[in-house]
Amino acid sequence: MHGLLDSPKVFNALKHQLGEQRQPLLIPDLPLRLGLTPVPEAAELLGSHIEAAFGLEQPIDLLGFSIGGVIARTWIQLLGGHQRTRRFISVGSPQQGTLTAQPWPGRLLAGIADLKWGSPLLEQLNGNLDTLAGVECCSFYSAIDLAVLPGWRAVLPVGRTQVLPVWAHPQLLRAPQSLQLLAAELLRP
Repeated sequence: MHGLLDSPKVFNALKHQLGEQRQPLLIPDLPLRLGLTPVPEAAELLGSHIEAAFGLEQPIDLLGFSIGGVIARTWIQLLGGHQRTRRFISVGSPQQGTLTAQPWPGRLLAGIADLKWGSPLLEQLNGNLDTLAGVECCSFYSAIDLAVLPGWRAVLPVGRTQVLPVWAHPQLLRAPQSLQLLAAELLRP
């Protein structure tokens, strides 16, 4: 799942790194409308794309970048995705909120407001982690990310964590070192 100002093209370098080793891939293009779309609404759309591509029961691995990781997590935890998600990889996703979302008005930018520290959505997700218990979770982040500020807030409250050696948020999916580590995680049995 892509980030706020991204499209599925943000994953082109990762797709190239994976080659044909990880098929089939679903990389949906969700209308996030610059943060107007609330995260739960985007999560419902993600679920409909997953169902259309893989049916109702096929186990899946899910990777979300930036707000896409919070959207994926919302689908897993609140919309039943935990029943079929084997592995969840969060990349630079403000799972604990971000200072960069704080000044934006929630009435206008509901999707961005969902990323504020202590937002009702993040409180709900972090308040009950039972649905993540059966999902293998891994958080990749940059310690000096300026989109998720401070960078350590891009970590799920469960699972493994891995700092990626990059200087900027977009490099999480572009830098060769990041791509190698992410591809290795996606290709793990």
